[in-house]
Amino acid sequence: MRQEKVLIVDDDPDILDVLDLTLSQYFTVLPAQSGEEALKLIKAKVPDLILCDYVMPGMSGKDFCVELKKDVLLQHIPFIVLTGRSDVKDMVKAIEAGADDYIVKPFEPEALLAKIRMILRRTSRSLDANPLTHLPGNTSIMEELDKCIRSGKIFAVAYADLDKFKMYNDRYGFERGDDVIREVARFLIKNVREIAGDQAFIGHIGGDDFVFIADNNVIDKICEKIVSGFGNLSKQFYNKEDQRAGYIIGKDRQGKETKSELLSVSIGVVSNSNQPITHVAQIAQISAELKKYAKNFNKSKFVRDQRKEIRDNSSEHP
Repeated sequence: MRQEKVLIVDDDPDILDVLDLTLSQYFTVLPAQSGEEALKLIKAKVPDLILCDYVMPGMSGKDFCVELKKDVLLQHIPFIVLTGRSDVKDMVKAIEAGADDYIVKPFEPEALLAKIRMILRRTSRSLDANPLTHLPGNTSIMEELDKCIRSGKIFAVAYADLDKFKMYNDRYGFERGDDVIREVARFLIKNVREIAGDQAFIGHIGGDDFVFIADNNVIDKICEKIVSGFGNLSKQFYNKEDQRAGYIIGKDRQGKETKSELLSVSIGVVSNSNQPITHVAQIAQISAELKKYAKNFNKSKFVRDQRKEIRDNSSEHP
């Protein structure tokens, strides 16, 4: 069974030791002595909960919390502030900065454990999210699509997945593959929201499959931006030798040695602007056909459903 990870942040080594002793029997403890150190550690080993001192030199607990909440893939992590002060104003400032709760030092170990377990249970129940990216998962995606259909309004849905990702995993390993998925999630969020705003929906179906929903009149522009910028993003995932070559050598699903170009993205766009959409399964079926068509080009593409005809509306990456 997976053990949950708790990041503890305090500039006092003695407090870190006490917290480690208290929590290590039940959780994997990740210690850090500053907010700066903690931010680096978080991206390498995403914790399930953060326990942070309020008063620290350099980056305070409040500032650390503010910085963390800026990252859309990390802002979901529950944040508990430890404070030695009984001043209500400090506690209010911490909560306003995004902290989920606080506990006053000195604390009873049992009380701290109970609070951590309560928050983790609450987070687990309320968060339908992909465990890797923490974007909305399948339940939320289905609900959002159903809501779009029932609204009667014009909408567009884009299904995106990576091409040649299995070959990448075989060469670089699953840990690097997970890093790729997280960076692709950030890339999609950035590009979708820059054009469609915060109201656009972005979900992670699983593996290298994503979905985003936006107004029909901006979906093409979003896809063009993603496709045109994906080439530069993709190169960053490879070592210099593979970047120069522009491909890697690996084995296909039949075990045959083959040459694989660098990662690309295929996107299929479905809209009710030119045909009625009556159920979620219809969207999934059409998008699967579109993505299969797009993959034939062996480069980043997006294609859009045009009634019975699949017409290529793609932009190519450099």
